[in-house]
Amino acid sequence: MDPFKFIGLLLVLSFAISSANAETHFHEFVVQTTPVKRLCNTNNIITVNGQFPGPTLEVRDGDTLVIKVINSARYNVTLHWHGIRQMRTPWADGPEYVTQCPIQPGGSYTYRFPIENQDGTLWWHAHSRWLRATVYGALIIYPKLGVPYPFQKPNKEIPILLGEWWNRDIISVLRQAQFTGAAPNVSDAYTINGKPGDLYKCSSKETAKFYVKFGENVLLRVINAALNQELFFTVANHMLTVVGNDAAYNKPFTTRVIMLGPGQTTNVLLTANQPAGRYYMVTRAYATAQNAPFDNTTATAILEYDSVPCTAKTGLAPRPLLPPLPAFNDTATVTAFTSQLRSLSSKNGQVPTQIDENLFFTVGLGLINCMPGPRCQGPNNTRFAASMNNISFVLPRRTSLLQAYYQNIPGVYTTDFPPVPPVMFDYTGNVSRALWQPRKATKLYKLKFGSSVQLVLQDTAIVTTEDHPIHLHGYHFYVVGQGFGNFNPNRDTARFNLIDPPVRNTINVPVGGWAVIRFVADNPGVWLMHCHIDSHLTWGLAMSFLVENGPGELQSVVPPPPDLPPC
Repeated sequence: MDPFKFIGLLLVLSFAISSANAETHFHEFVVQTTPVKRLCNTNNIITVNGQFPGPTLEVRDGDTLVIKVINSARYNVTLHWHGIRQMRTPWADGPEYVTQCPIQPGGSYTYRFPIENQDGTLWWHAHSRWLRATVYGALIIYPKLGVPYPFQKPNKEIPILLGEWWNRDIISVLRQAQFTGAAPNVSDAYTINGKPGDLYKCSSKETAKFYVKFGENVLLRVINAALNQELFFTVANHMLTVVGNDAAYNKPFTTRVIMLGPGQTTNVLLTANQPAGRYYMVTRAYATAQNAPFDNTTATAILEYDSVPCTAKTGLAPRPLLPPLPAFNDTATVTAFTSQLRSLSSKNGQVPTQIDENLFFTVGLGLINCMPGPRCQGPNNTRFAASMNNISFVLPRRTSLLQAYYQNIPGVYTTDFPPVPPVMFDYTGNVSRALWQPRKATKLYKLKFGSSVQLVLQDTAIVTTEDHPIHLHGYHFYVVGQGFGNFNPNRDTARFNLIDPPVRNTINVPVGGWAVIRFVADNPGVWLMHCHIDSHLTWGLAMSFLVENGPGELQSVVPPPPDLPPC
């Protein structure tokens, strides 16, 4: 037989086998009110199926998920499958008023989407107002059957979901901030798998515990599901080997501490090689905004070896060892961590080198002038705002952006989002107060299908510099460069990593600095890009790309499903 025909036959057979092994997973998610006790108080929170955190979804690359969401709660809701590419399934992406109108109380909607060429740790969460404070869960994608991990297979795998807890109804917290124009109240605790840990009052029973045997190799799938806070994470006396971020493998490296922005995931291997005992897992804030309040508490969980001896006096297991943690503003530790990330090039394709769209977006806060009074309680009688390129993003209300695009509904948005800042200035220096007030608008930026995009994301010193976790829906991207100060193309382009840059769906733009990402616009539809600190999103730190249809049916937006929620 012709060797080329033989190779082709093998490829066809392997594809047929992998397709035959693919499964469709059906789930029913009931969004409902559930009483949950934390920090001495019982709160009625919004959950899925009464679980906090919500159910863990487990699939393989090539599988399909079908999730019927029934809204039995008192608020509108949508769900987002964070990091899923949603190729040809944009109606399943989930952000309210972007790809769908919300599911109203008493309504339902079925999300249907395949998992294509993705494996690793992702997650799902509500994408309506601030409901994701308690409506979230892990989405674990295993490799296809017969495909190994690019590292030693672990003995066990543990999802670790980092979150925040408020003693008040989270929508009440949001409404107060929206009314006053001031910053929202900070959380009362951080959580690990929904539990704050025994450093908080009334929480000795609300401490997550994970059991290991000596010598075991454990894969921790760490997810930052916090609403408004970037977080450090570490385990006492154990080194962490980083092997993946945002469902993309990286070249392994070892560290004692990792940092995740809201929305990000990190896979680490931990070897249980310490004396039998109990060791704290710990998370607390990485906070970079100057003079801004933040939750300065520490959440814990316990890693316990299965042969822990009891103390002679009490007959109880010894108190866990507490690890040292970086200072809350330790940017040097964060930089040392992120600078080690390198992708496995063979897994992630080619970095675009011929750029069709060269974009430059400022990202940061702002203030809106207003008459002194109860609705004007921001700094110096203002209201907080946020923007990209001085445009504070406003969501529509009478339809979604994707519906308006697909059905040619006029007057919902414009496509004149600026490709560069309207005014050039010293972004991280002393910014003139004349530039502090953004314009509110619903502006999209149009991308031609198949175009190669380079986007500079530049932090600003308006109000304060701050580390912003920016998430792009419908895509993952290459992080080809990061740095501090103002981006300088003449100096910084030469330092880009075009060989093995990390691949992410959410990138931390460094405090007082910049990040450069590249991607190919191969997924038609309307895709939200926003800061994953939800208070910033509420203030307008977002925009949307409109990726035009390609030349064929497979490169075009498909019709909406019949049960798409009405507006």
